[in-house]
Amino acid sequence: MTEQPFGYKRRQSDEVCVGDLRIGGDNPIRVQSMTTTSTLDTDGSVEQACRIIDAGGELVRLTTQGTKEAENLRNISAGLREKGYHTPIVADVHFNPNVAEVAALYAQKVRINPGNYVDPARTFKRIEYTDEQYADELQKIERRFLPLINLCKAHRTALRIGVNHGSLSDRIMSRYGDTPEGIVESCMEFLRILKRERFNDVLISIKASNTVVMVQSVRLLVECMEREQMHYPLHLGVTEAGEGEDGRVRSAVGIGALLTEGIGDTIRVSLSEEPEAEIPVAKTLVRLIEPCAKLRAMAENGEWNEDGEYCRLDGDTIRLHVQATDWEELQLKASMACGALLIDRKAKDLVITTDDARFSAEKLQALADNILQAARIKFTKTEYISCPGCGRTLYNLRDTILRIKEATQHLTGLKIAIMGCIVNGPGEMADADYGYVGAARGRISLYRQKVCVEKNIPEEEAVEKLLQLLTSSMRHPN
Repeated sequence: MTEQPFGYKRRQSDEVCVGDLRIGGDNPIRVQSMTTTSTLDTDGSVEQACRIIDAGGELVRLTTQGTKEAENLRNISAGLREKGYHTPIVADVHFNPNVAEVAALYAQKVRINPGNYVDPARTFKRIEYTDEQYADELQKIERRFLPLINLCKAHRTALRIGVNHGSLSDRIMSRYGDTPEGIVESCMEFLRILKRERFNDVLISIKASNTVVMVQSVRLLVECMEREQMHYPLHLGVTEAGEGEDGRVRSAVGIGALLTEGIGDTIRVSLSEEPEAEIPVAKTLVRLIEPCAKLRAMAENGEWNEDGEYCRLDGDTIRLHVQATDWEELQLKASMACGALLIDRKAKDLVITTDDARFSAEKLQALADNILQAARIKFTKTEYISCPGCGRTLYNLRDTILRIKEATQHLTGLKIAIMGCIVNGPGEMADADYGYVGAARGRISLYRQKVCVEKNIPEEEAVEKLLQLLTSSMRHPN
């Protein structure tokens, strides 16, 4: 992409084909979502995938936790084709390399998580490795990874190496700590194998619910890939972003900070809502890249002032004046324009104004506070870290989120994680004070930070048990 006068330039990446869809290179930024149906439910999965595609989704991801789910991707693909849809489908695999190998036969792309592909599930235990032992572990990964690479080569299936902050292995954590360096190394271990094997149909994602960690890690990954002559396309997302304004603001702060730097070839806005609701938000973020890059540049170098908008640094305060067609666009635009400035701690306060009389000063102040909280600068209300749900979700996620919010929204500064299953639950919610995590069908486990304090509670009792835990902890903080 040609560099713009204000300095915006999209990072150049190699082009990758996922089915008939081209990603990276000079292609548009692609938007996608993920089904929440059981992947064994062919009709339900096809119907929901159609809604995602009709909304503008260009890829559809489905959870693929077992061999039966992987094999049923063939039926889902056939069902979509019968309805005239040829959008690529993506298999989402955790813990089981055998499942990934089956999925590679039927999906146009397979996503694997380095944190649990070969390494056992995260237990937060520190393990001491000699350099020789560590090298042996890397050899074990390579031996187990090669069959999948060869299958993908044979079937022209793309691979996504998808690192989640919440599921780093104990091995990575023991050597690198819970750091962006560890997150990036977890990814680079797999990329080096792919490069040696000359397999190029590769995309990458690094995600976290913490926007600061997510942005820092992706930037570091780009630097590492440049040093090692890798130019794979990047998929961006903030995990467990939540729903409503919170989910939109948190996603726009994290994803938007990188998009305005020219980083990102495909995105997903992970909302705890119907999957098709993610697509219009993602498309708006893509549409706002250049306007928000201009506003960011104005604050950084004072060169731009267009369309009655401005963004300037006034001491440690960002003063942002923006125009938008509706409230959601204003939310996203303000979050994108200020995201990187706040994440990089170039400011610690924000004042938003607009010429639109529909939006009161009180509403704009609440939005500014929400953006500051999303950038981890100032906490003024309860924070909810909630996943969007998928076929692994073990309880009624959206109803539960509403019930927990209604009961706890007065608890200023508290962080509560509401997670559908254990894949990222205990890890991704480690930044939270309390966690509500699906443990089995209709069963919930409750966490205080990383420690499970109650296991396998019946779903109908779990919200009340969480409230009892919160009340008890506030009365007896130690």
